[in-house]
Amino acid sequence: MKNILVIHYSQSGQLTEIVNNIARPLANNKDINVIHHQIEMETPFPFPWKKKAFFNVFAESFLQIPSKINPIPETILNQKFDVIIFGYSVWYLSPSIPATSFLTSPEAKKLLATTPVITVIGARNMWIMAQEKVKTLLKESNSKLVGNIALVDRHINHISVITIVQWMFTGKKKHFLGIFPKPGVSQKDIDESSKFGKVILEHITKDNLDNLQNNLLRKKAVVIKPFLVLADKRANILFGKWAKLIYAKGKESKEKRMFWEKIFNYYLLFAIWIIAPLVFILFLLTYIPMYGKIKRDKRYYSSVEIN
Repeated sequence: MKNILVIHYSQSGQLTEIVNNIARPLANNKDINVIHHQIEMETPFPFPWKKKAFFNVFAESFLQIPSKINPIPETILNQKFDVIIFGYSVWYLSPSIPATSFLTSPEAKKLLATTPVITVIGARNMWIMAQEKVKTLLKESNSKLVGNIALVDRHINHISVITIVQWMFTGKKKHFLGIFPKPGVSQKDIDESSKFGKVILEHITKDNLDNLQNNLLRKKAVVIKPFLVLADKRANILFGKWAKLIYAKGKESKEKRMFWEKIFNYYLLFAIWIIAPLVFILFLLTYIPMYGKIKRDKRYYSSVEIN
């Protein structure tokens, strides 16, 4: 009997649906015992978000400062798992605070040590650098990343910005104004995510996870868009400066932190609607001379390797 732990955190329920679909082929096998656990925060985050609360988590999200999570049941902690499927969302180009809080906890280090891990990401579109941060945390826990599945909003960047904001602040996953597409991962991609579970099942039953990621990639578990890799890297540099500033101002006073969070809000709008298109033009102009690096980046970020 194989023991599989599926652990994740979801605000909207989208990631819950994704990991449940991926785990279904495993749960239907009589030789596999699948246990689900959803991470719970000691102080829950709101959904839908209020604008003030949304920007108030930026610094801690990006800087990967954990918050307290509710204890993981002893029945889970006392088991040895053959594989852990870890689902997480991306907040401000980093793993969400609940994801970071779990990965840095003593419970996670006990569960993850020497255990193969498959990550499942539900994101708007930029998840590359968040996954690099998760890779680092997994390595620090002495676990081995053997697979990654990244499901994203397939619509163009500026369309997805509009729809995701509407969803976050209303809690309603619907066609905004009756003309925009639904936000988030498409229902078709969610429904079809069980195909990844079938690939995982085949490898688990053969006791061989070595080539799992390559087979997941054949099912398009990860699709790399080179421009978003560039945008993610550039934004991480700028977000790092903003996060450190806001966190430092928060130590001085709540009012100063709130002021700089408002300024960051304006900067974010400017970055999305003005800077991002300029970066895209630069990307197009340098595509041919940078083709070799772009190809190497696509191969690396599709893999489970860590630099």
